[in-house]
Amino acid sequence: MTPQAQTVLTHLSQHGPITGVEAEQVYRIRHLPRRIADLRDMGFSITSSFHKDATGQRYARYTLGA
Repeated sequence: MTPQAQTVLTHLSQHGPITGVEAEQVYRIRHLPRRIADLRDMGFSITSSFHKDATGQRYARYTLGA
């Protein structure tokens, strides 16, 4: 497991959902969807939900499944 994937997994398990903006600003992870794909390939259940911010920009929020 890459260090970035481990960081994302730790965040999901200890703090809950994460977005791309949070991942970049807090952990300097620039392409969160790739790290999520890596974790899914390893067998982790991660759900995606899509939202819009105040400007209408869509973003994904990732949550670790049970």
